[in-house]
Amino acid sequence: MEGKEQKTKKQVPLRLSTALYNELAAWAEDEFRSVNGQIEYLLTEAVKKRKGTDTKEKKE
Repeated sequence: MEGKEQKTKKQVPLRLSTALYNELAAWAEDEFRSVNGQIEYLLTEAVKKRKGTDTKEKKE
């Protein structure tokens, strides 16, 4: 994810419980995304947040 966004995406098999999948599906529907799009969005936001936290910790 560094630099330019790559045009190709890596496929990753993912196993989820039915309950978690259903929660993600409902959340995705609320935000007009596919389940895959919702998972990608959540992971991207988590990585951004982690990078921001790491940067703050290094400055202290």
